[in-house]
Amino acid sequence: MKTDDLIKALDADARSKAMPLRSAWWLAAGAAALVAAAVFMMTIGPRPDFMVAAHTVRFLSKFVFTIVLAISAFALIRALSTPGAATGRAMAAMIAAPLLVAVAVVLELFMVPQALWSTRMIGSNMMICMGFIPLIGIGPLAIFLWMLRYGAPTRPVLAGAVAGLLAGGLAATFYAAHCFDDSPLFVATWYTIAIAALALLGALGGRFFVRW
Repeated sequence: MKTDDLIKALDADARSKAMPLRSAWWLAAGAAALVAAAVFMMTIGPRPDFMVAAHTVRFLSKFVFTIVLAISAFALIRALSTPGAATGRAMAAMIAAPLLVAVAVVLELFMVPQALWSTRMIGSNMMICMGFIPLIGIGPLAIFLWMLRYGAPTRPVLAGAVAGLLAGGLAATFYAAHCFDDSPLFVATWYTIAIAALALLGALGGRFFVRW
């Protein structure tokens, strides 16, 4: 069978599922958000001064970064789960979140004295960040990997990594409501490492669980 014929057959199979793939992905996203919310609320919960912090730019910027990452990863993983779907535009959109973080870091370096750079980057909760973003995100990652099996990705390792980024963006959005370290220097360092860990787990899951 030619490659094009195989892709068309996989696409037809994905479309013939009991629930349309597009609807299934939205249902999976809702379920993942509920799982992440439950883990977050049963463990650390929002910071006590959440309403006060919500009036500061640094605090709100964390949610901009994480939500943009989650939205762009969601668009890409939906495309990757459908054989033959165009992924170029969704792939290019993945640069949005890192670019926003990079701009925020540059602005922070200009606004904060150099003597405080390392203090802002290390913060006071880096170990909590490194532990709880993966903890909150592991359930959503499992849901997204299962959804990839529901579809028919032709690049399972890449799709799995994007599932990890999506789970990481979702988990980091919840964790940001607890985190007392609002500096972009902290976010760019520790959020990135924690989300990258989920992306690595997702890639491994794609390699061994999603492949066909």
